[in-house]
Amino acid sequence: MAIHFTPDELAGRRAAAIAEMKRRGLDGLLMFRQESMYYLSGYDTFGYVFFQCLYLGSDDRMVLLTRAPDLLQAEHTSVIEDIRIWVDGPDAQPAQELKALLAGLGAAGKKLGVEWDSYGLTARNGQRLSAAFDGFAALIDASDLVTRLRAIKSPAELVYVREAARLADAALDAAHAEIRPNAFEGDILAAMHGAVFRGGGDDPANEFIIGSGADALLCRYKTGRRHLSPVDQLTLEFAGTYRHYHACLMRTIGVGRVDPRLRDMHSAAQDALFAAEEALKPGAPIGQVFDAHARTLDARGYRHARMNACGYGLGTTFAPNWMDWPMFYTGNPVEAEPGMVFFIHIILFDADTGFAMSLGRSSVVGTRKAEALSAAALDLVVK
Repeated sequence: MAIHFTPDELAGRRAAAIAEMKRRGLDGLLMFRQESMYYLSGYDTFGYVFFQCLYLGSDDRMVLLTRAPDLLQAEHTSVIEDIRIWVDGPDAQPAQELKALLAGLGAAGKKLGVEWDSYGLTARNGQRLSAAFDGFAALIDASDLVTRLRAIKSPAELVYVREAARLADAALDAAHAEIRPNAFEGDILAAMHGAVFRGGGDDPANEFIIGSGADALLCRYKTGRRHLSPVDQLTLEFAGTYRHYHACLMRTIGVGRVDPRLRDMHSAAQDALFAAEEALKPGAPIGQVFDAHARTLDARGYRHARMNACGYGLGTTFAPNWMDWPMFYTGNPVEAEPGMVFFIHIILFDADTGFAMSLGRSSVVGTRKAEALSAAALDLVVK
C-alpha cells in the first residue's frame, strides 16, 4: 500500500479530529477537501473534481463515497476499509446516496460538520447536499476543523517538508543554470520541474509562476513562453513538492545588466524578508509578520509597489493551489505555533517604472523562533 505515514500516526490525527468534533458538539464530519482525506487516511487522488465525500464519525467510523475509478485508488493509498461507489448516469444523485449511506449509520437527526469551503464541493453540489439533508440532519460549517489541525506539522511531516525545501533549492539551481540572454522560458521551466521530479518529488498543487519583461510584474501563471531579452528581468515563484508537502521560493533575477533602481528594490525586499522572519515567533499574532514587512518597505518608499498580504501557510495541498491557511495580512490574530510552516514572499511590482522585485522563502516555526528551510543565498543574481 502506498501510504506515507504509520497507521498509529493516522489514528492519532483522527483522534484529534474527533476530540475537536466533540468539543463543537458534532456527531460526524463530512469531508470534501482532499487535503483532509489525505491527512486523516492517506487517501491520495484528484477524484475530488467529482462528488466525493469522506465521512468520519465520532466513533472513528470512516466511510468513503466516491466513483468507480477511485475504488482501487482508495484501497491502495489509504486505510479506509468501507468504500461505497456511486454510479455515473443522467439521473445520478450522489448527495441522496450519501444521505442513505449515513441513514444506515444512524446519522438521522444528528449534527454533522461539513467542509463547505472546499474546492471538492462545487456550489451546485453544495446546494444538492443541502436539499438532500433538509430535515434529515443538521449541517454545521466545520470547514476549518481539519485545516487547523493540519497547520501544525508532526515530526514525520516535517521530514517531508524539509525534503520539499531541498527540492525547491535544486529547482532554483536548475533555473540559474539555464538563465541567460535569449534563453527560452520553456527551457527554464523544464529544468526546474526536472530537478524536482528527478529528486523524487511530485507535481505542485499549482503551476510554477514564470514571467520576464513586462510579465515579471505578474504573480500568477499565464500561458505563453518568450525568449529573454539581452537586458531583462525574470520573476520565478515555485515550490519543491514531496508527498504533497510544499516548500516555496520566489526570486526576481536580472539578465544582462541591472538598473540601480532594481538593486535598491532588492535591498528593500531583503530587509523586509528579514524583518518578517524575525516577527514570526511562537505565540505572536501572524499579522505582525505582515506589519514588519510593510513598515520596512514603506520606510524605503515602496508603499505603492507592495502587496496587501505577504505570505501564507504551507502543507499538504492539492490542486488548484498550494496556498494553505493562515495568511499574513494586517490584523490577523492567529498565533504562530511550533510546527507551523509558512511561505513569506516579499513582492514589489512597480507599474510606473516597469520594474519587478520579489524575494521569498519558506520557514518552520520552532519553540523560540522561525527557521528558514532554504539553503539558497538571497543575493541578487544577475545572469
